Amino acid sequence: MMKKVFAFIGAVILLIFICALVFLVSGAGSTDYYSQIDNSKLEETDSDGGVIDFSGGLEYSYTLYCYNEKGKEKEITFGASRKLREGAFLHLTVMPVRGVLEWKEVQYEELPAAVQEKYSVQ
Repeated sequence: MMKKVFAFIGAVILLIFICALVFLVSGAGSTDYYSQIDNSKLEETDSDGGVIDFSGGLEYSYTLYCYNEKGKEKEITFGASRKLREGAFLHLTVMPVRGVLEWKEVQYEELPAAVQEKYSVQ
């Protein structure tokens, strides 16, 4: 009887662990943020940069004010392998635990209305 209880508890713990792993890997629960590149906020790092990175090492780090689709501000730090175009608008996908999952350049017209209000058209 005790073996069945321990086996059941072990199976439940394993199932919870697998679900949490899938949640973290899949990007579920991520939030979209938008920002504009300001290269005065750029920080160059050396080749190792003190950062463990399996994609070949980050060379640049940006810390920018970003806005969600409702216009709520948040300061976010993310890395790039190159210096990004000054004034470019970015769409960032951010997870609470993992940070920035991905970013891509977008046009001003693609920004949510609440975010467009934060920036002037160039």
